[in-house]
Amino acid sequence: MRFRCQLTNIVTFTKLTASLSSLEKICWMRLEDGVIRFTIIPDQGTQVWAQLPVDAIFDETSYTLQSNSGVINLEVPIGALYRSLRSAVGATSAQLRLTKKGNTPLLALTILASSWTTGNNAIGVADPDAPPGPSDWEDMDHGLEGSVPSRRGPGTGPRERETVITQEIPVKVLHESAIEGLHEPRCRDPDVHIILPSLIQLKSISERFTKLAGDAKAAGSGFGSVTSPKLELSANMHGSLRLGIATDALKISSVWTDLVNPPLDPGQFSEEELAQLPSEKMRAIPGDDEASWARVRIDGKDWGRVLSVGRLSPKVVACEFVFWVWMIGVGGTDWCRLC
Repeated sequence: MRFRCQLTNIVTFTKLTASLSSLEKICWMRLEDGVIRFTIIPDQGTQVWAQLPVDAIFDETSYTLQSNSGVINLEVPIGALYRSLRSAVGATSAQLRLTKKGNTPLLALTILASSWTTGNNAIGVADPDAPPGPSDWEDMDHGLEGSVPSRRGPGTGPRERETVITQEIPVKVLHESAIEGLHEPRCRDPDVHIILPSLIQLKSISERFTKLAGDAKAAGSGFGSVTSPKLELSANMHGSLRLGIATDALKISSVWTDLVNPPLDPGQFSEEELAQLPSEKMRAIPGDDEASWARVRIDGKDWGRVLSVGRLSPKVVACEFVFWVWMIGVGGTDWCRLC
């Protein structure tokens, strides 16, 4: 079993692992020819089924994958991987490989970093005991008695210095039999698909609503709230999104308008099939009719963690509480799915 590759898009990989680490501590990383999959399946809460082409984050020419089945499944502590990748941002190059120390499999991240130093030795400090060289006299003012040479020393210009750093992340290699029962959930056709507004703004408002509802619930009961308040997220096929929360003590909501309902690919449906889709039926209902709104109730804290995908890409399409993160890379358009 062998895996080795050069990283070409460290920033995207770092943002992806940062988003995943906010949802769960352990991630299932599946390495295949041409595709890398990241999956998170918690006991409860948001599932992640992310799929990226190899060239989105790795150098395809150096991508080496060898195993009996042609696939390597790893259980990765995603927070440790994120911290290692964060230190690689700005590095000259970075390589990720699967290795072993004793009986412990490891993901080894080797970083090559360069910096500039001054001086003529390894640490950029001139030798004070070295005899004066010809260049030591170039700053001397011969018109002044008692002038002394500058102590720059020969060859004391800036020098490039390279540093190699290797970080090892303990992982667990999963046998195919251990994950053969795991399958991406199948979702029905969505009632609404809409591009969300700024996730930073949406996250800020969501956290504010959750805190207000939690404080109101705690004040009313006299005890701290054990469960997170439920937010109501609703949208229609006329470019409107509404986020609200209602308790015995308060009822508030925020509404966004003029958002985009992205069209579906007509090549995947006939005209008759397209007309029968739930989203097209919802589009036919006037926007001022409450029947045109699709609604879901979501856990406030879990929703806040989901919105951390905003650091990965500013464009997210929500389809009946399935989120497709639209990533634009060098190789084209890639999608990351959160359920």
